[in-house]
Amino acid sequence: QVKLVESGGGLVQSGGSLKLSCAVSGLTFRFAPIDWYHQAPGKQRELIASISIDGSPNYVDSVKDRFTLSRDTAENMVYLQMNSLKPEDTGVYYCRAQIFWGQGTQVTVSS
Repeated sequence: QVKLVESGGGLVQSGGSLKLSCAVSGLTFRFAPIDWYHQAPGKQRELIASISIDGSPNYVDSVKDRFTLSRDTAENMVYLQMNSLKPEDTGVYYCRAQIFWGQGTQVTVSS
């Protein structure tokens, strides 16, 4: 059974930082690219960052230079370090592997 579990969300002031984690089980992690999505209140879920099986990350412009994506193959974990957070970063963050999604973790950035 494939399972993805996000954690690390919370309430933070504008300019602050959070580190999200995605624990992956039930699939061959080292062969799985992992994506992170952001769903702002009332909006569609959007892809914001991806990491390939060799650890190469890609980011959308809105998070580039603020967010850093990494993976730990030994622990089957993916991390999203979020710095310089803005109120528009508020929303639910999801990780995805293949067709499988986590339940999401809420991030709220106060102004």
